[in-house]
Amino acid sequence: MSRKLRGIIGILVCLALAEGLAACGKESQKEEEVINASKADMVFENMSLQDKVEQLMFVSYRTWDESGVTQLNDEMIQMLQNHKYGGTLFFAENFVDAEQTVKLVSDFQKNTNLAGGVPLFVAVDQEGGSVSRIGFGTKGVGNMALAATDDVKSANIMASIYGEEMSLLGVNVDFAPVVDVNNNPNNPVIGVRSFSDDPELVSEFGTAYMEGLHEQNIVTTAKHFPGHGNVDTDSHTGFPLVNSSYEELKKCELIPFQKMIDEGVDMIMTAHIQYPNIESETYTSITTGEQVYLPATMSKTILTDILRNDMGFDGVIVSDALEMAAISDNFAMEDVLCMTINAGVNMLILPVVTDSASLNQTQETIDLAVKLVEEGKIDIDKVDDSVKRILSLKEEYGMLEDLDFELTQDATNAATNGVGSTENREVAWSIAEAALTVVKNDNNAFPLNLSQGDDVLVLFADSCANRIASVDMAKQVLSDNMAVPDGVNITAMANTKDNAEECVQAAKTAKHVILVHRMYSADNLNPDTEDGVSSAVFDRIINERHASGQQVILISCQLPYDAARFLDSDAIVLTYNSNVMKELLPQSGEGSAYMPNLPAAICACMGYGEASGKLPVDIPKLDDTYGFTDEILFSRSI
Repeated sequence: MSRKLRGIIGILVCLALAEGLAACGKESQKEEEVINASKADMVFENMSLQDKVEQLMFVSYRTWDESGVTQLNDEMIQMLQNHKYGGTLFFAENFVDAEQTVKLVSDFQKNTNLAGGVPLFVAVDQEGGSVSRIGFGTKGVGNMALAATDDVKSANIMASIYGEEMSLLGVNVDFAPVVDVNNNPNNPVIGVRSFSDDPELVSEFGTAYMEGLHEQNIVTTAKHFPGHGNVDTDSHTGFPLVNSSYEELKKCELIPFQKMIDEGVDMIMTAHIQYPNIESETYTSITTGEQVYLPATMSKTILTDILRNDMGFDGVIVSDALEMAAISDNFAMEDVLCMTINAGVNMLILPVVTDSASLNQTQETIDLAVKLVEEGKIDIDKVDDSVKRILSLKEEYGMLEDLDFELTQDATNAATNGVGSTENREVAWSIAEAALTVVKNDNNAFPLNLSQGDDVLVLFADSCANRIASVDMAKQVLSDNMAVPDGVNITAMANTKDNAEECVQAAKTAKHVILVHRMYSADNLNPDTEDGVSSAVFDRIINERHASGQQVILISCQLPYDAARFLDSDAIVLTYNSNVMKELLPQSGEGSAYMPNLPAAICACMGYGEASGKLPVDIPKLDDTYGFTDEILFSRSI
């Protein structure tokens, strides 16, 4: 054999060996890839297109034939067993008590498991304060009150309590915290749900809040991107428009969101708001026929270019509820599905189920989404990307493990004993006290100088009359702690459209008067409007008591901006929140939870508890028509 032939054979042998080694290498690489594949990847590989689209959807069974859904009926069970939804959203109507709730959550998860689906995100808007869906849990004080404590630990502690109670019930996602900057005092929907009008303060408290939820293994959600604080329209009922540019948002509204992203927030919820100086594409409203701008929820510029690319968010983008008027009054559902998903939304909160017809409509909507993907109108790459993000987040929180959702008596007992516990409510009360802010106190009018047998009138404005049982709660606390002299008589009364003279006379004869006002819109400040009827009565009472040398304390129990309206009162105390209390509710044990802000303020007026809060927002001066001016009356003190 010639040297040349031997060389050729040698080359061929080497090539064959190389191919064999390469094949072995590829096989080993495949085996290694299988070993290293995440559970999320393996689940994804086995999903059909229908499975993927359903994973993008939050379904909500809020009511059924006008009754709250507190247990699953046969139609709901069948739907859950036939489909693999990504999540469910609970509302106040779904919560009765701990025992009922843990069973309801267990039933949702078990039936989803029977469908072969991965465990659900079970979400709730448990912001604390006025937006607290778990009625028997610890309501806490709300975000603006947390900021008023001037102590970020209060946000961490309060959120940790919410997270602990949610975990005990089986809820794993909180659509909180709100990190909107409330830089518009006319805002009708955010208000005290915001920490402050200062973006740095919102960032600081929002991050502490998020960390408190994370400590309890709760998925967190920053909302409402890119900011819902500078609006004068509620997107539940209208279609807000903000003229801010991207550069302007970067100097204010986007600061807290960037901080939350940097610190590891899991989800970000979109805002149904038009930003024409950022997203200029328009759509013909299905209701009015007018041209409207695409809201942030449907804007690729806002969600992909800004949130993903510029700000670096790598988590799950979830829409706000798609049944809100801003969306449902203006956009056809087919276009909603296409534009939200193609813009970058990963999970959609579908319209709530209220009966058999809407239950079927939910599935028709999902089937429509599948059809739109098949037709190429919804980008399949967007769907795949969304599903991978959802599954990765579920894996991160241990939701892809082999979980057993059978309800045990131990779990029921733990939830019953832990949710809304006496200990948790005492913490909330102490935070409420720390948040109380005195912005005016002439001649030491606050607290009252009570003597034995004094009569104290607590008069509620018409806008907050259904909070009158807060006085009963305060009386109970004062009695339990022997905090007032014997014989002090505290009387609660509500001003209405028909009893002005009776209220004025009662205020004349009482030794002490506390006026409680609730502002939820600027109309509450104007005596010429239907919502401001009590402001004129309060003016009369203040003037007539001063004429006789007597003093008046004014409690602002919701938006703090009404402090500018009653400057003639001798002392002004801000609580930043209150809730409906039509009858006395227990401090602990059975029954609905209460919000401590207003009862704590009434107690503080009587000398029980210190009001050490600081003002977390600027309060502007009013003009002659009771509108807000650019002049600051009370400056933020944090």
